Amino acid sequence: MIVPKLRSPIVLVHGLLGYSQLKVCGWTIASYFSNIPEFLSASGNRVLVAQMSPTGGVAERAAQLKLFLDREAPREPVHLFAHSMGGLDARYMISRLDMAARVLTLTTLGTPHRGTAFADWGVSRFERLLEPVGQRLAVPLQAFYDLTRASCQVFNEQVPDAPGVRYFSVAGEHEGGWLSPEWQLSHAIVTQAEGANDGVVSVASATYGEACEIWQGDHLSLVNWLNPVSLIRGLCQERSPRYAALVRRLADEGF
Repeated sequence: MIVPKLRSPIVLVHGLLGYSQLKVCGWTIASYFSNIPEFLSASGNRVLVAQMSPTGGVAERAAQLKLFLDREAPREPVHLFAHSMGGLDARYMISRLDMAARVLTLTTLGTPHRGTAFADWGVSRFERLLEPVGQRLAVPLQAFYDLTRASCQVFNEQVPDAPGVRYFSVAGEHEGGWLSPEWQLSHAIVTQAEGANDGVVSVASATYGEACEIWQGDHLSLVNWLNPVSLIRGLCQERSPRYAALVRRLADEGF
């Protein structure tokens, strides 16, 4: 499979509770974008993987993303591929932190551009429990509030797209059901409120920009964390070809 080589770096941006790599005694035991950085860089692309606060709010994480780009790709234009909340961070950074001239394209994957009913459900039920814990442990919890539908409505009013940036998106669609017990609760909540979804984010909320692709699979499958049962049943597939196609689109657009 041939992945085009873009002229500018590709930056992968993680979502809520995310990381770039998990290491134990210097050994990498997990990568957020499983095998994707290696796959894209094998064809000569320069691939950077950002690291932000796992639970910080959009404004905080966007500032951290800007600092990362200033450090790792100073004065270079980049292509952003952002999963889940990372797409909101990227949009905020582009629009509100004067980074439109530094970003050529943004492709979001499973980003709740209009929020998610599961965040509404979680905040309404656990706010009184989690807020004191977060304060005691000095762990920011703003991310959970920023993903509610009401917060994202305000976000969209205050964070317009930058005219010079190209925006694309990917949405996931998962069947739910007893073979995926880890998604049963969230999938049912989002289905009832918003319709088809990837277990956390609805297709309607994830759809954004010039074009949106729909990949069959759950929210984590979008970053190549594949449920073995879904994989065996043919309900999702290894994502490398899909990422190659995303890069091919950018190459075809002249990037």
